[in-house]
Amino acid sequence: MLIWKRNLWVLWIGVFFVSASFSMVIPFLPIFLLQIGVHEHTEVWSGLLFSAAFFAGAIASPFWGRVADKYGRKPLLIRAGLALFVVYTLTAFVTNPYQLLGLRIMQGLLSGFIPGAIALVGTNTPSNKVGYALSMISSASASGGIVGPLLGGGIASLVGNRVAFGSAGMFALISTLLVIFWVTEENFTPSKEKGSIMNDFKVAASNRSLMLVLALTAITSGSVMTIEPVLPLYIVDLGGSSQHASLLAGIVFSLPGIASVIFAPLWGKWADKVGFQKVLFIGLMGGGIGTIAQIVFSNIWGFSITRFIFGIFFCAVFPALNGLVVRSTPKEFRGRAFGLHQTSNQIGGMIGPIIGGILGGIFPVQTVFVVTGFLLLAATGMAYLHANDLNRDFKTKVVSEK
Repeated sequence: MLIWKRNLWVLWIGVFFVSASFSMVIPFLPIFLLQIGVHEHTEVWSGLLFSAAFFAGAIASPFWGRVADKYGRKPLLIRAGLALFVVYTLTAFVTNPYQLLGLRIMQGLLSGFIPGAIALVGTNTPSNKVGYALSMISSASASGGIVGPLLGGGIASLVGNRVAFGSAGMFALISTLLVIFWVTEENFTPSKEKGSIMNDFKVAASNRSLMLVLALTAITSGSVMTIEPVLPLYIVDLGGSSQHASLLAGIVFSLPGIASVIFAPLWGKWADKVGFQKVLFIGLMGGGIGTIAQIVFSNIWGFSITRFIFGIFFCAVFPALNGLVVRSTPKEFRGRAFGLHQTSNQIGGMIGPIIGGILGGIFPVQTVFVVTGFLLLAATGMAYLHANDLNRDFKTKVVSEK
C-alpha cells in the first residue's frame, strides 16, 4: 500500500477514536457537575467548562503550529494524543469543579490531534487527492461524533461517568499508538526560520488567500455554534410530549453527521476535479438555505428531512476550507497556517454560543435559525466575490520561482 494511503486510513481510525472520546465526555459534563456536588450556579460552571477549552485553544494553537513546522506534524499528533489521554483519565478522579476547570484549560492548551491530522494529511497526500483525503478525515470526525455520545451514555448508565471518562482516555491512547507505529511523515522540511508568533501573524496577514480562509472559518464556525444552545430544545419541542422525545432529539441531532459520513468523500473527490472554491461556495449556499428552511416545518419529520439535506451540503464546507489552507500556503509554513486556522475555528466556537444564547433568550427560537442562515449566506457571498483569491495556488508561485 502507498504510504499516503496507509497514513490516511490509520489517521481515519485515529481521528474517529479521538472524536468519539471527545463526544463521550463533553455532553455529559453538566450532569457530572451535579454528581460531584455542584448544585448552585451549575449553568455558570457548565458555560465556563465549555468555553475554557475554546479560549485556551485559541491562544495555544499558533504556538503549536510553529512547533509543528519546526519538528514535524507527527510529533505534534503524539503530544496531543498523550495530552488527551492524561486529561480524560484524570477527569475520572476529580472531586470538585475547580479541578475540572483546570483540566479543561489544560485540554485547550495541549490538545490539537485532529488539526494536526489534517495538516499531516494535507502535506503528505498527492495534490490531486488532497480533497478526497481531507473529506475522509472529516467523515472520521463526524463518525466519531455520532458514536461517542452513544458509547459515553451507555457506559455512564451502566458503570458511571467516571468510567466513561477513563474509557475516553483509552481511546485517545489507542489513537496515539496508531500514530507512533503506523504513520510515516515523508514530506517534511524543518523550518529554519527564526521568528515569533507575532511574525507568523504578519506573514499570514500578507497572504490574502489565507486571510480570506481564516475569516470564512471564523464566520462558519460561529454560525454553526450559534444554533447549538437552542437546537436540542427546539427538536424536543417539535417532537411533542412523547416519552421518546429525548431519544428522537438525539437521532435528529446526529443527522448532519450521518450525511457527512456518506457524502463528504464524494464532495472531496469532486473538489479534486473542480477546485475547493466551487465546492465551498455550493456547501455554504446549501448550508445557509438549508438552515433557514428548517423553520418552515412545524413537525419533526419535515424538520428531520430538511436537516439531513442541510447536512449533505454543509459537510462540504470544512474540508474545502482545510483544502484551501493547503493550497494557499507553502509546506514550510503549513503547520503555522493550520494553527492560525484552528484559532479562527476556536474564536467562532466561543462567540457563536453567546450570540445564539442571547438571541434565543430574547426572540423566538426561529430567529436564531434565520440569523445563522444569513451568516452562512454572507460567507457564501464572500466566497463568490473573492473567488480569484481563493483559487490562487501558492505552489504555482513556488514552482515559477524555482
